[in-house]
Amino acid sequence: MMSGNDLPLLNACLNGLSTVFLTLGLYFIKNGRRGAHKRAMLSAFVTSGFFLVGYLIHKIFIMKGVNTPFAGPTFLRVPYLLLLASHVLLAMTILPLAMVTIVRGLKDDTEKHRRIARWTWPLWMYVSVTGVLVYLILYQIWPAPGK
Repeated sequence: MMSGNDLPLLNACLNGLSTVFLTLGLYFIKNGRRGAHKRAMLSAFVTSGFFLVGYLIHKIFIMKGVNTPFAGPTFLRVPYLLLLASHVLLAMTILPLAMVTIVRGLKDDTEKHRRIARWTWPLWMYVSVTGVLVYLILYQIWPAPGK
């Protein structure tokens, strides 16, 4: 049975899966496979949505707003915090960016879709990859005592 302590791993897996779908989406569109691109990108959006729900459940109901401390070497604290800050700030922009990008794609407004997708895709990819990195740093590489 799954517990609240399993949510960080589940969330990291969802971020990783989103990264796979984003990569496939880019591959498909570069190869003219619009239908496969659409399915991959919608899958990335749904996967990211499940991540967001899991993250909010973990932070609000299980951790009750308490952040997991960085337990790594002191000299890496600032680089970690910069990584985390960039991840969080960009993560807040992804939902509206992804929604606008997807709506434009679904409406076949190709030119506007391409213009915003050039920004959305790399930012979304960065957030997905850094989400997995944050998990690895906090829970696998340098877990806090008692984790």
